[in-house]
Amino acid sequence: MAKKGKKYLEAAKLVDRAQAYTVAEAVELAKKTSTVKFDATVEAAFRLGVDPKKADQQIRGAVVLPNGTGKTQRVLVFAKGEKLKEAEAAGADYVGDAEYINKIQQGWFDFDVIVATPDMMGEVGKLGRVLGPKA
Repeated sequence: MAKKGKKYLEAAKLVDRAQAYTVAEAVELAKKTSTVKFDATVEAAFRLGVDPKKADQQIRGAVVLPNGTGKTQRVLVFAKGEKLKEAEAAGADYVGDAEYINKIQQGWFDFDVIVATPDMMGEVGKLGRVLGPKA
């Protein structure tokens, strides 16, 4: 059997496995027992008492973190005419049509997400060979 490390044993002394902690206590305990020098990940499991084999009892969802993930997405929008102004008003980082298509073909990838209006899909489709490996 493998030996446990000194830091692990010190952290294990702080945890009472018989006690049920509140969320606030559990977060505080997770912070106290962490020995890493980076932002650690905490995993939570919930016993909900449902039968996942039954379709009406399946639970799926997503949660938006209150402070986000810390990473901002740079959005490129391919649009023409009125949709161009709408994209700028919505807060897109880059908005245009043919000029950005030419830049991408020359190797420019300073964006994270691309959105295209239906009238631009024919031209954006030509970028499939370039954008395919990026995704």
